Amino acid sequence: MTSLSPEAIAAGDPSRLLDDVLAMGEHLRDGLWRVESAGLRLADAPGGLVVAGMGGSAIGGALAAAALGPRAARPIAVSRSYALPPWTTQDTCVLCSSYSGDTEETVAAYAAAGRLGAVRVVATTGGRLAAAARADGVPVIPLPAALQPRAAVGYLTAAALEVAAACGAGPSLGSEIEAAADLLDSLSAGWGPEGAEDGLARQLARDLYGTLPVIVGAGLTIPVAYRWKTQLNENAKVPAAAGELPELDHNEIQGWAGADGLARLSAVFLDDVDSHPRDRERIALTSELAPHPAFAVSSRGATRTERLFSLVLLGDLVSVYAAVLRGVDPTPVEALTRLKQRLAQTLTQS
Repeated sequence: MTSLSPEAIAAGDPSRLLDDVLAMGEHLRDGLWRVESAGLRLADAPGGLVVAGMGGSAIGGALAAAALGPRAARPIAVSRSYALPPWTTQDTCVLCSSYSGDTEETVAAYAAAGRLGAVRVVATTGGRLAAAARADGVPVIPLPAALQPRAAVGYLTAAALEVAAACGAGPSLGSEIEAAADLLDSLSAGWGPEGAEDGLARQLARDLYGTLPVIVGAGLTIPVAYRWKTQLNENAKVPAAAGELPELDHNEIQGWAGADGLARLSAVFLDDVDSHPRDRERIALTSELAPHPAFAVSSRGATRTERLFSLVLLGDLVSVYAAVLRGVDPTPVEALTRLKQRLAQTLTQS
């Protein structure tokens, strides 16, 4: 197994994706400023908020909904599709989130929202989406260029939370976002490459090495579990699964027993102090039935946003360290790039 010394991490991450992960706190702060600079003046949206996006551009909506939790005043949904939810109307606000601005599903969702007369907002670096929004007089939240889309999670979550506040779907969480940014700065110092060699993020990466990880969330941590899965997919280039309690206890645990001879599974349970008491009991009991190794990690911080992002940061770091251990560059996503190229060819030919 490769070392996770600062020197080994630097050598294994030539494009310095880790720098962007460690800057997550600053991304939250800058994200607030970028929303303010967009000068949002949105009509009230009694129909709630839909965040339309794919991949790393969609996760911000899911995390924003979790951060608001019971404080949301109206429905907040994430649409990972060409179409919008069938209940979307002119009373709905639609945030079209595409880092590149050329995600075909999100461009289609933007057009669909326009046909419905819905309130629209765009978060992007440019591309077709920005051009269409500016032509239509739709507000654009400008994202910084030169990031991997999945590394813009702080920006995209801040944008979704501020749009939710602007359209009446929830209260403003500006001060909570600032506090979360401060916490992430502190955690980054301890979990980063200059922190202790046996720090939590590096130790988890070692523990999961050579396994197919199953990441389990409950309540607040459900979208974080999915984020861990996708970051392990893209950064470490390994298969991974995500599940949620209590549903997982009604089906998936039976399948774990059949993994012998197929794959060596591991499990990580993402715990939070405000999870339903029975869900917390389920974490303890389900971990005893889980494939081994099995681990439970707890969120850090006081507010929902702090606790949510403490686990997002941890998972992102684990995925980069896992890539270094495997000897793969965490930045390129060649399979995704090839598929997008093939899809572009079929569009040209049709």
